[in-house]
Amino acid sequence: MTTRAVTNGPVRLHVVEEGNQDGPTLVLVHGWPDTHALWDRVTPLLSDTFRIIRFDNRGAGKSTVPRAVADYRLEHLAADLFAVIDAVRPAEPVHLLGHDWGAVLCWEAVCEADAPGRIASYTSVSGPNLDHLGLWMRRRVRELRLLGPGEQALASAYTVLFQIPGLPVPVLRRWLSRHWPAFVGVFDRTDPALIGPVAPTLADDMVHGLKLYRANLRRRLADPRPRRTDIPVQLVQNLRDRAVRPVGYEDTSRWVTDLRVEPLDAGHWSPRSHPAELAAATARFVLDIAATTRPA
Repeated sequence: MTTRAVTNGPVRLHVVEEGNQDGPTLVLVHGWPDTHALWDRVTPLLSDTFRIIRFDNRGAGKSTVPRAVADYRLEHLAADLFAVIDAVRPAEPVHLLGHDWGAVLCWEAVCEADAPGRIASYTSVSGPNLDHLGLWMRRRVRELRLLGPGEQALASAYTVLFQIPGLPVPVLRRWLSRHWPAFVGVFDRTDPALIGPVAPTLADDMVHGLKLYRANLRRRLADPRPRRTDIPVQLVQNLRDRAVRPVGYEDTSRWVTDLRVEPLDAGHWSPRSHPAELAAATARFVLDIAATTRPA
C-alpha cells in the first residue's frame, strides 16, 4: 500500500493505492460520513486481480476541508475524481465503484462528455443520479402516480434536517458519532461489529459532509437536467436499503445505454455488511467490460 496527495486547485486529496499493479485499475469512491476506509473489507477481495485506488473525498478524512457550501457542489467533487483518475490511470480508462454520495458524484462524472476516454465502467451502490431522480419524480407526479416518490421522500426525510445550518451538529458530534456502529446495525439490521472500526475523523466528517446535502439536493431536484451516458453501468440495488429505495431507479435505463442491474439482499452499508457479494459482482462486471473492450 502506498499513499500520495493529488491536488485539484486548492484541494489536496489523500489517495491510497494497492493491489495488482498489472490488473485493471478500479477506483473506489466513498460517501457520507465515511472515508476511504469504507472499502477495508472489499479491497482485500479484489486486490489480487485489480489495481485499487481509494481516496478521501474533500471534507473527509485526510483530504482538504473547504469551508463554503458551494465548494461541495457535485461538479467540484466530479472534478476531484477526474483529478485522481488523471493522476493514477494507466494507458486504459479506469473502472469506478461508488457508494452513497460517492455513487452520486460518480454519476455526475460518467455523464460528462469527456468521461468515456477516462472511465471504462461504473458500478453504482446506494447513490442515484440526482438529475435522473428529479426527472423521475416529476414524471410520476404528472401521472399522479405518487406512491414511488412518496416512498423515496419518506426514506429521505432526514435530509430535511440536514438542510438547516447548525441544527443537526450537536446530535452528530455528541451522540451519533459515538454510537455509529450501533446506529448502522439497527438501521441496516446487521451486526454492528461489521461497521467498525470508525475513522478517527468521523465526528468532523459527519459535520463537514452536511454541506453535500445543502449544496446539491434542492438545486438538482428542483431543476433536473437530462443526463445520459454510454459508459456501461452496473446498478447494485440493495433491496433492504432504507435510505435509497430501489423504486427510484425506475427510469435509469432511459439514460444509460448499457445498464445492468444486480440485486443484493443488503441494507445501505453493503460495503461493510456484504463485502464478498459486492466484490464478486464488481469483479464479474469489470472483467466482462475489460474483456470486451480490450484491443485485439
